[in-house]
Amino acid sequence: MCGIAGVLGGRCDRAEMGAMLAAIAHRGPDDEGIWNEADVWLGHRRLSIVDLSAAGHQPMVSACGRYVLVLNGEIYNYRELRDELASAGQGPWRGHSDSEVLIEAVSRFGIDGALARARGMFAFAVWDRQRRVAWLARDRFGEKPLYYRAGGGALAFASELTALERAPGASFEVSNAALSLFLRHGYVPAPLSIYEGVAKLPPGSLLTWSPGEEPRVEPYWTLAATIAAGRDHRLVDPQAAVDELDGLLRAAVGEQRLADVPLGAFLSGGIDSSTIVAIMQQLGGPPTKTFTVGFDQPQFDEAPQAAVVARHLNTDHTSHTVTAADALAIVPRLGAIFDEPFADPSQIPTLLICQMARRHVSVCLTGDGGDEMFGGYVRYGGVPRLWKAISRLPLRGLLADCVEAAPLGLLNVSNGLVGALAAQYAARGPVGPSLRRAAPWLRARSQDELYEMTMTAWLRPETLILGPGTAAHPWRGATPAFDNQLEPMLWRDAVDYLPGDILTKVDRASMAHGLETRVPMLDPRIAAFAWRAPPEMKIAGAETKWLLRQVLGRYVPRGLWDRPKVGFTPPLHSWLTGDLKAWAEALLDPALIRRQAILRPAPIARMWRRYLAGDTSLNHAVWTLLMFQAWQAARGR
Repeated sequence: MCGIAGVLGGRCDRAEMGAMLAAIAHRGPDDEGIWNEADVWLGHRRLSIVDLSAAGHQPMVSACGRYVLVLNGEIYNYRELRDELASAGQGPWRGHSDSEVLIEAVSRFGIDGALARARGMFAFAVWDRQRRVAWLARDRFGEKPLYYRAGGGALAFASELTALERAPGASFEVSNAALSLFLRHGYVPAPLSIYEGVAKLPPGSLLTWSPGEEPRVEPYWTLAATIAAGRDHRLVDPQAAVDELDGLLRAAVGEQRLADVPLGAFLSGGIDSSTIVAIMQQLGGPPTKTFTVGFDQPQFDEAPQAAVVARHLNTDHTSHTVTAADALAIVPRLGAIFDEPFADPSQIPTLLICQMARRHVSVCLTGDGGDEMFGGYVRYGGVPRLWKAISRLPLRGLLADCVEAAPLGLLNVSNGLVGALAAQYAARGPVGPSLRRAAPWLRARSQDELYEMTMTAWLRPETLILGPGTAAHPWRGATPAFDNQLEPMLWRDAVDYLPGDILTKVDRASMAHGLETRVPMLDPRIAAFAWRAPPEMKIAGAETKWLLRQVLGRYVPRGLWDRPKVGFTPPLHSWLTGDLKAWAEALLDPALIRRQAILRPAPIARMWRRYLAGDTSLNHAVWTLLMFQAWQAARGR
């Protein structure tokens, strides 16, 4: 796990490349390297995980001298690839790093052949010195980030915007289109970035560039193709499916345990992380070091369940209870840490668990991806039921108007249809705020639109932004044809929410502390298997993640983990109206917002008054605005 940067075909010098790398030193605290030839500069910051010797130093030149590589990430099947290369005559080897295997795979098989064979999480750049061609590639699901900017016959790229901002001649303006999408969803989706003229390389994509030309971006892998292949080879026998998944998980976890540094795992006590940890223990070796954070409010706290699972599996377990004081200590840094506006409140406990884990290990396996692959979110069952209930209602728009205008006190004692509307979203407090949040959903024109609304902080972000520039949703591409209700939601989350939110959160939080995280659930073999599984093997009746539950049941008694999903959400309202109130009000100060001249202060002030009065339906909306303001503050705006 590392940080990479480059300036190709443009003006640059060693000091400027050094400044770009200094901005991402946290991603690679162990080593720095710069390679230059004429107008091509490549830079690398290294977090040493595999082959800690100088033989793993980057930028790395191929044995033939033609190709130069900078890699962020890990190629998990590098031993398998090394054997294939050796059988084809490659050698002698300089070391045993995955970076060396990757660059020699490019040299032997070409960029397309190397990408087809590589299994891992990565963002990398390769420069072909002979043809003067550059390739930039990003892993299939977008675990590792890669930003780029083309113009004036040059191409600059980096792992984070903070590095790209230091590229020679760079100037940056906020994109209203990207800001609109951020206010809707809490993240900026690829291929957009928060800046005009700067793009994210989409997951599963390859960028090709030559001096004086515009970059060409094409997919080398698509989830749509995986879905189509799965539809043609559906699983039929449930027991055989459980056996196959068990074997695939063991293979992926075994592969991802390989490291030359201490390794552990995050453990929430839920299905996904418990499955990963159970298999790690089953594969042998010393007790796995596991890490959990909880909260000092029981309705948000998963730590006791994690401790029970850890005791059963006999892991070396460490836990920490997050308090408002912890949050207060870390929130001033959020705008800088997350590099781009990002607003998932679980970023706070994620940062804290990464900080805790880094004191003990350099690598952690996580259970991320299980919900999107195997149907774990409550909304997968709730949205179809809700759509069935409301789609038959007359005058839905009028009912939505009435609910939105009603006092919270009246909504808190509501029952019947409107109470049922928000029941699944009211588990942690009074029904009134949940009902107010759900009221606009009554206007949905389809189940797809309803699903979109449940994932949205600001339904009309244009009311907040000064000037034009609202955007649609450019990152999903053509939606495959589905014949059931579940898979369109899984598709949307896998190509949108997973890379934009979940994987971004874990990457930035872990890299802030020089910790590498690995995600076995996103092994491409497991993804292909998941899309062969029919919906009834994912959600059986009211039971989510049926297949994963059957696998976990082989390792851990069901009574230790079979409980409602809690998630990783902190007690946001009590924090923001208590210990964090002064911090929040400083960022939302109308005078500050007027000076920044990006957002409208009046609707923001109205929203904040409602929030202080107890309207927790605004949790996501408030946090989204705070994170944009925190990002601006980190850049001196």
